[in-house]
Amino acid sequence: MALETDFIVIGSGIAGLRAAIEIAQAGARVTVFTKQKTDDSNTQYAQGGVAVVLSDDDNAELHEEDTLYAGAGLCDVEAVKTLVEGGTRYIQELIEWGTEFDREGGKLIFTKEAAHSRRRILHAHGDATGKEISRALIAKARQEKNISILPFTATEGLIVRDGHCCGVRYIDALLKAPREMFAKAVILCTGGAGQIYLHTTNPEVATGDGMAMAYFAGAEIADIEFVQFHPTVLSLENAPRFLLSEAMRGEGGILRNKYGERFMFNYHELGELAPRDVVSRSIVAEMKRTGTRTAFLDMTEKDEEFLKHRFPKIYETCKFYGLNIAKDLLPVSPAVHYFMGGMRTDLDGRSTVTGLYGAGEVTCTGVHGANRLASNSLLEGLVFGARAGAAALADSQKSKVESRKSADTDIGHWTLDIELSTAVKKRVKRVMWERVGIGRNADDLRRAIKEFEQIEQAKLGIASRNFVAVAKLVAQGALWREESRGGHYRDDFPERDDEHFQVHSIQKLGAEISTSEKINFVVD
Repeated sequence: MALETDFIVIGSGIAGLRAAIEIAQAGARVTVFTKQKTDDSNTQYAQGGVAVVLSDDDNAELHEEDTLYAGAGLCDVEAVKTLVEGGTRYIQELIEWGTEFDREGGKLIFTKEAAHSRRRILHAHGDATGKEISRALIAKARQEKNISILPFTATEGLIVRDGHCCGVRYIDALLKAPREMFAKAVILCTGGAGQIYLHTTNPEVATGDGMAMAYFAGAEIADIEFVQFHPTVLSLENAPRFLLSEAMRGEGGILRNKYGERFMFNYHELGELAPRDVVSRSIVAEMKRTGTRTAFLDMTEKDEEFLKHRFPKIYETCKFYGLNIAKDLLPVSPAVHYFMGGMRTDLDGRSTVTGLYGAGEVTCTGVHGANRLASNSLLEGLVFGARAGAAALADSQKSKVESRKSADTDIGHWTLDIELSTAVKKRVKRVMWERVGIGRNADDLRRAIKEFEQIEQAKLGIASRNFVAVAKLVAQGALWREESRGGHYRDDFPERDDEHFQVHSIQKLGAEISTSEKINFVVD
């Protein structure tokens, strides 16, 4: 007999847990699938903070303007408005649920990050904001008797009948056996796909499975060519690519080249506080100009006790590798950090497949446009996670769980090869870094797509198939978009082209790349 629940949420980061809580509080049963431990998500690793309009000198219009500016003319205005206006409510709710943001004298502390016009970034325990939010949401979820969390459960695919998503296929964590679970609706909150690149700040679980599952289920994928490279990632041999928070530059950090020269004002009038894509390309250009593999982040003008308190995790990590952030120049170079594109949804998380919803980095709501504004990602997961949960509930009031065995799948013949092939992983990551990276061109992109097509001809397990599919989608979108905008930069088309490309790219299984309507608002 097939398993049943009312709603399925895939992913246990900020978006997934907030969606699950929204559903459970209405009295419905919800089952949360997560690939590893419950707290193993991109949310857990978010350092810098969460942007929200709560300080006295800030307002929604300013936050919206900053977001639109960073998005390089590709943000959807209504999505941005929804994010900013809803953010205040949901952050206050998080505080009520016990999230401990940093305070001074009882008042919340706000900091500033790149491209923000006000100090509106809340942080927790210095540089452990995501971890604190995750802790609070997990505690809240465990209080809800209608939420069941299944850790170490690998989702193989979505079950779609007559155009309606009604369940998932997965591997039972204990029995290592294939299973099906049916529900009124499925909400994807699986995070991004940073692991398809050789150098990334993302955890091992961020392999793009959700995007691939949505694509193979027939959902539209939008703007996936826009990939954000974080400018300042610790770059040491034999050390992991550890993110040095944007907030460090917000607190006065300076970027220097190997000669000790400050260089960012040679590339942009905002210097170190320019948008992330500009800072990343500037660092690459400066490394190329000086013949080095790193630039350096200089925090030495700040007091050591301040830095130790403000960035405790970064302080201790750097110390472990022999660096004192108050005294040493920190070697940095860019690495992949965030995907602006993903499964296309409306403002309530609905995808183009009935019964399939999504929230967070796996989706493309139009909030981030071509380049995410710093610290808007946690806010997006929170706001749209709640909205997706509410929409799934409202849309399914008269629905019943359809639990008969899948007509299109013989469960006995599923492959249990859900482990990502090491050979496929290595090849794809290197190709993506070398040919679909910070600087792109038609020749490299065509060669990348050809390599991915060759890999696809081999007999691949589920995880490997998904991994290659997402990489290929990024390369295809990047080849199609013959301009430079936000996180997408073409060496052979270095200018932004609003006349032809101020549109969202849409990719769908079995179809050529198409576009959405032209975006009707530009901030220059």
